[in-house]
Amino acid sequence: MLKRSKLSNSVNVALLASVSAASAVSVSAYAAEESANVERIAVTGSRIQRQDMETASPVTVIDASAIRAEGFTTVDELLQAQTSMAGAAVGSSTNNGADGVAQVDLRGMGSQRTLVLLNGRRMVNSGSGADSAVDLNSIPVAMIARVEILKDGASAVYGSDAIAGVVNIITKKDFEGLQVDVLGGMTDKSDGENGEISALYGFNTDTGNYTFGAAYSKREGVVQSDRDWSDAGNSSFTPQGGFIGDGIDEDGNPIKEMKNFDGTDWVSQDSGYDYTQDSWFQTPSERYSIFANMVQELGNDIVLTGDFLYTNRQSSQQLAAQPADIMLNVCGADGIADDVPCMTLDQSMIDGGISADKTGRVNYRKRMNDVGPRIYSQDTDTYRISAGLAGYVDINTGMDWDVSYTYGNNKAKTSVANSINAVNMENSIYDNQEAWFSGDPLSQAIIDDVSYLEQADGGNEQHTLSAGLTGELFDLDAGAVAFAIGAEYRHESGYYNPDPVIVAGDGTAAQQDATDGSYSVLSVFQEVSVPFTDKLTGEFALRFDDYSTFGNATTWKIGLTYEATDDLMLRTVAATGFRAPSVSELYGGNTGSFDYLSDPAKVAQDPQILVNYTSDEDLQPEESESYTAGLVYSPHYIDGMSITVDYWRFKVTNAISRRNIQSEMNSCYGGVSESCELINVTHENALIGEWTGLTNQLTNIGYQDTSGIDFNLAYTFEGLGLDWRINNDTTYLLNFEQDNEDYTGTIDGNFGAYANLRNNFSIQASRGDWSVMYFNRYIGAMDDHYTVYDDNDDPHAALRESKSVLYHNISGTYHINDDMTLSMGVKNLTDEEPSTVSNGSDGGTVPEVYDVIGRQYYAGFSMKF
Repeated sequence: MLKRSKLSNSVNVALLASVSAASAVSVSAYAAEESANVERIAVTGSRIQRQDMETASPVTVIDASAIRAEGFTTVDELLQAQTSMAGAAVGSSTNNGADGVAQVDLRGMGSQRTLVLLNGRRMVNSGSGADSAVDLNSIPVAMIARVEILKDGASAVYGSDAIAGVVNIITKKDFEGLQVDVLGGMTDKSDGENGEISALYGFNTDTGNYTFGAAYSKREGVVQSDRDWSDAGNSSFTPQGGFIGDGIDEDGNPIKEMKNFDGTDWVSQDSGYDYTQDSWFQTPSERYSIFANMVQELGNDIVLTGDFLYTNRQSSQQLAAQPADIMLNVCGADGIADDVPCMTLDQSMIDGGISADKTGRVNYRKRMNDVGPRIYSQDTDTYRISAGLAGYVDINTGMDWDVSYTYGNNKAKTSVANSINAVNMENSIYDNQEAWFSGDPLSQAIIDDVSYLEQADGGNEQHTLSAGLTGELFDLDAGAVAFAIGAEYRHESGYYNPDPVIVAGDGTAAQQDATDGSYSVLSVFQEVSVPFTDKLTGEFALRFDDYSTFGNATTWKIGLTYEATDDLMLRTVAATGFRAPSVSELYGGNTGSFDYLSDPAKVAQDPQILVNYTSDEDLQPEESESYTAGLVYSPHYIDGMSITVDYWRFKVTNAISRRNIQSEMNSCYGGVSESCELINVTHENALIGEWTGLTNQLTNIGYQDTSGIDFNLAYTFEGLGLDWRINNDTTYLLNFEQDNEDYTGTIDGNFGAYANLRNNFSIQASRGDWSVMYFNRYIGAMDDHYTVYDDNDDPHAALRESKSVLYHNISGTYHINDDMTLSMGVKNLTDEEPSTVSNGSDGGTVPEVYDVIGRQYYAGFSMKF
């Protein structure tokens, strides 16, 4: 039995252990320090307190010292380096479409299927508005004590979103004194500078602890064209502007082709526009954060806890000038009334094969370099406050209770400078035809008339009220049966308001409607741990969630651990899970997206075709099954060594997804009426390549099935007068299938990378005041599927291999004295270039997967007062 009458002896651990009845905060890092006073701790993945860390579920722990040694300045960079990650989670290298957000993608199953916790409690979704995942930029590295990655389905414990696993970020607490940290770095090409300065201050009282912190970080950009290996972009939208006109191919057959103005005549386009000179590989960002934690004893057996976090992020991305695609009325053409504004085709245009289509219009395209590149900017504020009461009651062998309330809020203002108003541009061309088609730069008056600053705002809000009770029920021969029960109420809301020009569909960018909605959920849950024998223990969890949107969901978890010998423990978990549809999936307005698609009618002049993405208020939750089985082996004859091996499999059904729009386009073109109806296109229009109105609605049609093996070797020993630490993590992907596609061992710019083999190896040597570490990260070779066209312009599948990559990092730490520490290191020591990907998302590769920045140097200094 644990006496709590003198909480001052273990106030922090008692707090964390009691709060974990509702939040499952892991306190393993504190257990050794307070083992004399605390009998049980809590482990991420379970709400039951226990005496050791050995559980049925596999957990990876990364502490602050490892984070600092490897020079991580953002949480997403830290997480994406782990072998258990796959896919292509957005982050600092995502220049197009992410709005500066950074996310985690455990197992490559999607960021929306990995639950992110802060101190064991849910973090508010964040980004540009109505978001479905947490923006990791809102959590500064300076406040992190450790990160725990639960690589197991945990919906029965935490509810929705924990299908692929859980990332639990534990902040620094119980700090006394003042500490200042400075960390900075840059590439060997003198760009991509980044730095962070932070301060941590804390003090103890007779009955509690108060810890405060602040952090500031800044990251500069890296331009794509500044890397020699980067492929030049090739867009049919060129600065001189052009029309879609009639041409002749190499075999003498008539075709539609792009006609550009060369200063004297309209001619065929020789080469496309290189957009990499205006685009980032590393996006600029600036962040300000303040955070605080408090523990206060209110009296015997009651503790008040609280934590606060606020982060302001100001980030930007840059793309080439807006590509404007305008349909212009032709004066005198059939179907164009005399009183309708129109343009005149001069003789050089007619001679060049430019003529009105059946609607009396011509297609004019121009890269608006006269206006300038598109500059995307975000100014986001995210704050979270959590408060709880935790205590102890002397019932049976003693029970811990807690009640907590957590509030999260995220607001964002976003903008796009140098956007183009398509309506104004069309009218300007009619009024100033000579200026637009002369080949000379546009006047400032015209530029001011057609361009504008696109502005939008959005946000997310979360309220969570929870209560829990944990303790022991009764004793069996092998030990006590432990339990945890609790209830939780959560309300989520989100909104996003696009610029009025975009809502009206008057911009050259895709039309988009506003999003606004909310939902609430009431949950009850329970867990039981049963020691069947001295060697066999069972863990059982059951959860019931009642949503205001779709109704009820019930999930369960069964875990077993078996201590076969003193050296060997076997473990397995079977569980069900679910993911509730998000606000944007339920209430998101129509959103246009220019997707890379192949027109089966071979009429489209550009690989990007406008698709309308729509939501559905009647979406049902995703459902999942997960299974893990493995072992933990610590041989007594090799002191300091431990080995874990775990097989895992996750299956998601009823997944919220969109149909394969390319497949449906092909089927519609082939005469399948059902496919035409699903994508809102008639068969007649498909035959002539008219894809206006092409729609892809969210629906519960998808599935995922993935499996693999995780291996870890950890070994600490002494030799040659040094203390050594070796760690090796391996993930071998056996299978990843999604929506009838097998992505195992493949890479693509749209869905990311699913390498069969990923491996991280580190070796650290230390003695006294110094330590040196070598770390490498391996990403295996992958199949690169793409499409080629034969002499008849018919598509055929092609295959190449994206090479494997091995990154080498080195770092060193030196403790100048008890109060000062110096660290430095080099990332990507050998300056490995990323593998080429045929359908890469940027620069001929996938920046979210490979290092596109190159060799980086960093150094840091820590001072305690």
